[in-house]
Amino acid sequence: MKSLKLLKSACFTVAIFTAVSGFSQDRTMNEKTVMVGGAKMYPTKNIIENAVNSRDHTTLVAAVKAANLVDVLSSEGPFTVFAPTNEAFDKLPKGTVETLLMIENMKQLQTVLTYHVVAGKWNAKDLLTLIKKGKGKAEIKTVSGGMITCWLKGEAVYVTDENGNSAQVTIADVNQSNGVIHVIDAVLLPKS
Repeated sequence: MKSLKLLKSACFTVAIFTAVSGFSQDRTMNEKTVMVGGAKMYPTKNIIENAVNSRDHTTLVAAVKAANLVDVLSSEGPFTVFAPTNEAFDKLPKGTVETLLMIENMKQLQTVLTYHVVAGKWNAKDLLTLIKKGKGKAEIKTVSGGMITCWLKGEAVYVTDENGNSAQVTIADVNQSNGVIHVIDAVLLPKS
């Protein structure tokens, strides 16, 4: 009789645990995710927790680690990150990435990476509003202190750096718990 009570109690505990676990899994599964680099980006995870799963952003993640910016981009924020893909980094002159990743160039790497970050959460709708207010262009100050300019070409949003180089936003509004990511197809460089 006692063993039957224990068995029922154990079954009840397992049922409760399964229900609770299933609820949290369902909640994660019901989140509005965006696919980036073959991985789901969850809005309940922070910028770093999501970025490490994108196979299209391995160079960016390695650079963020080398620049000691993981803690910053894992913090509360909010931040808007214009995230260059691996292909974007490949477009830079040969040896640029390797040179930036050298320990003695950490300050320069930090400047380049924080040039892709804007304080606050600026989703696509916000950027379009700024562009409209600016009569076709929106100048935005980055965390590094430099300026980027957002503008439209057809329905596509572009970002231009201080050197006149432009990147297209290829995936917008990848929401994070501490901001938003917009995937871009070129690396932005601050004025040297």
